Amino acid sequence: MKIFGLLRAIIPTMIIAALYAVPAKAQATRTWVSGVGDDANPCSRTAPCKTFAGAISKTAPHGEIDALDPGGFGAVTITKAITIDGGEGQVASVLAAGTPGITISAGSADRVILRNLAINGVTTGTNGINFVAGLSLSVEHCTIMNFSNVGINFQPSIHASLVLTDSNLEANVGGALIGSATTGVSRLEVIRSSFHRSGFGVMAAQNSAVQITSSLIASNGGDGAQANGATAQLTLNSTTITNNVGNGVHALNSGIVRMSNDSVSYNLTTGLLAESGGQILTFSNNWVAGNASDGSRSGTIAPQ
Repeated sequence: MKIFGLLRAIIPTMIIAALYAVPAKAQATRTWVSGVGDDANPCSRTAPCKTFAGAISKTAPHGEIDALDPGGFGAVTITKAITIDGGEGQVASVLAAGTPGITISAGSADRVILRNLAINGVTTGTNGINFVAGLSLSVEHCTIMNFSNVGINFQPSIHASLVLTDSNLEANVGGALIGSATTGVSRLEVIRSSFHRSGFGVMAAQNSAVQITSSLIASNGGDGAQANGATAQLTLNSTTITNNVGNGVHALNSGIVRMSNDSVSYNLTTGLLAESGGQILTFSNNWVAGNASDGSRSGTIAPQ
């Protein structure tokens, strides 16, 4: 009887201890960072972390990291589905000297969202966003600048997709945006974004289909927009390509560019250049003028 009485006393205590132990180890679906936070904290709203790297290990897959206030939250590697939101109307920045700003090496079914961030390579960072693996990436209301390689380097080993919305890529030495895939097709959709003062504007490389709508590609040191490779396809719609030192629109190595309602002007080499099997096909509704040489299209596309 004494044994049963002892068990009745011990078992409730063990259950209570177990209940308290589970939340301590669990990851939260939403975590927080602050300019005055501490990575030793649990990353709750009242006890936020200091960096994205500190918060990501405490955030559950498909969860969200939010910035409470302005701050520099550091470079981070993302290996799971997650959203990072810097908060509208404030400065949530990533300074990445000598490294990529944000590396994405996630699972084949993982979706990543980056929103309201300023990613700055301070001239020595390599890539602003380096996408290695994952199902998809959405970049919204972000500025990516001052990287020694590419603003967004989207080159997974297998097919993936990128949607870039209302963002600005500028002053990146290598270039602003490059898309490709080793196998399959990487699909990149760009809406209301700008690519300027970089080594080149946008490059659709092997195994990529890039569509750019209502955007600006300007003042780059090389080509503005380029399709380079037999499996490279670039579609430009209602986009301005201007004041690039290289060619405005360049199709080469059997790459294909399709154009509608675009303005190609004041580029310092050639407005439209197709060579080495490349093609520039248009709907005959573009404005091409004022370039050092306007060049010409390869053919037309019949409206349907």
